[in-house]
Amino acid sequence: MLLVTGASGGLGSLVAARVAGRDDVVLGTRGAEVPGARRVDFDDPASLPPAFAGIGTLLLISAGYGEDDTVVARHEAAIAAAERAGVGHVVYTSLSGDGDHLPYALAHRWTERRLRASSLNWTVLRNGLYAELLAHLAAPDADGRITAPLGDGKLAAVAREDLAEVAARVALDPAPHTGRVYELTGERALSGADLAAAVGASYAPAALSAARAALTASGAAPFQVPMLVGTYSAIAHGFMDGSGAAGDLRALLGREPRPAREVYAAAVRASVPGR
Repeated sequence: MLLVTGASGGLGSLVAARVAGRDDVVLGTRGAEVPGARRVDFDDPASLPPAFAGIGTLLLISAGYGEDDTVVARHEAAIAAAERAGVGHVVYTSLSGDGDHLPYALAHRWTERRLRASSLNWTVLRNGLYAELLAHLAAPDADGRITAPLGDGKLAAVAREDLAEVAARVALDPAPHTGRVYELTGERALSGADLAAAVGASYAPAALSAARAALTASGAAPFQVPMLVGTYSAIAHGFMDGSGAAGDLRALLGREPRPAREVYAAAVRASVPGR
């Protein structure tokens, strides 16, 4: 039996759609968002033993934004409960290796280390940043300008739908992937100019300080501001272009990945009617 955590979230809901109707899959959510789902709340470790009962494979979708200690505590609760419940294999959605300079990389690398030290079989899916995320990080303004501080850097973004497809495939048949770490980044890195061309905008990158000020004024949670500014900085300084990626995404999909440029443009159109 496979348990998919975070089944009401952005990635988890796409995985859930791919495994819908199977009698060997159960879904887990924090609340009652998905009918018939088991309650899986990493902030409430007491909810985990009944949820993990009878589970052979756990697809552990990273437990969301938060300070490092919060995310680490959530993942520790999940892995410890999986060990106690006799789960055989954990498939974990981590962060791509080129993301080590991102402020939120630590919790992912800690979780990978914890899995290696555990009694569980494991597979790590190191997901690149979503192409859909760029529609928020680098959205055109009302004047048709993209001012996101991406400098001359590029991002090897990946369609979230492709990551969901890989996660479902691996989790449904995890044995061949035991002990493997897959780098799942896009094949063509996108620059700010590429994004602008995709949506008929212009590219005029602002300074990181301007982005920090705008994010602070937006009402973002205190921990989110350095996370997002750090993401801009890592892209702008050339750390997120997918250099050295092994082509794992294409191999696991068995086809060409969805073009990130098209996914970005579609997400922008969806968020800005008429564009």
